[in-house]
Amino acid sequence: MNISIVIPLLNEAESLPELYTWITKVMHQNNYTYEVVFIDDGSIDDSWAIISQLSAKDTHVKGIRFQKNFGKSQALHAGFAQVQGDVVITMDADLQDSPDEIPELYQMITTQGYDLVSGWKKKRYDSVIAKNIPSKLFNWAARKTSGVYLNDFNCGLKAYKNTVVKNIEVSGEMHRYIPVLAKNEGFNKIGEKVVQHQARKYGTTKFGMSRFINGFLDLITIWFLSKFGKRPMHFFGAWGVAMFCIGFLSAFIIGARKLYKLYTHEPAILVTQDPWFYIALATMIIGTQLFLAGFLGEIILKTKTINNRYKVAEYLSLAAPKH
Repeated sequence: MNISIVIPLLNEAESLPELYTWITKVMHQNNYTYEVVFIDDGSIDDSWAIISQLSAKDTHVKGIRFQKNFGKSQALHAGFAQVQGDVVITMDADLQDSPDEIPELYQMITTQGYDLVSGWKKKRYDSVIAKNIPSKLFNWAARKTSGVYLNDFNCGLKAYKNTVVKNIEVSGEMHRYIPVLAKNEGFNKIGEKVVQHQARKYGTTKFGMSRFINGFLDLITIWFLSKFGKRPMHFFGAWGVAMFCIGFLSAFIIGARKLYKLYTHEPAILVTQDPWFYIALATMIIGTQLFLAGFLGEIILKTKTINNRYKVAEYLSLAAPKH
């Protein structure tokens, strides 16, 4: 199979028939073998009914329906687990991503050797204050923190080699950082393509300003995980030992100074009246706690089991994965 198209969605019933027709037209024009996997992330409109109708008349259309809304990252994870195409394309269901971009994205993966190609919506039709300016700030911070130099991390239109999506774990709200996740797994040839952005035709956006706050928090998380996710003791243990040693040395100096003054019959306050004693004690305690945090992190890594982060209510033309 040439292409698998993965489309997470929430309440996009009005857009789905038009999107399906557009994708089908592009696929047939280019003679691709393909599948379209819709992941209904807990829609309360007629989205699933429409997907079911499309699947009944076209075997290329497949579907996954979540029991409730679990988030875009979980929807992508479920889709990635099922795809069979050599190249995997992700796109949003709101018609802001153009299926006409698919052939060139496919060529960049298959002939130019990219592991991942991310779309760049250079010209946008969103609100400048509510979305464009925060998005530019967010992308700048992501570039500086991750070392992946893309202009638009949050563009839903991306292309991947199949091996990339099978080797990354997308969870939480990490869909924004899939290029960073891919880099952390050793897929270093990451490209970018300017893509056409279209104004939303139906409905309203499902993301508010909170996505930027969550995005920055996730950015800190992924930075930490990329550096210390597989060796937490290297971070917590190092800081813990350093702080404990500083605290212990400070307490030793305080005690030695007290003994010296007693030996020379100089006036001296009680150790418990010296504020530096409590600072040294607190430093030792914090150091011990950090060391234990690293130790527990190592134990958790060695004994962890991966649990499903979402519940699937129904599959269309797909086999439920074995657990």
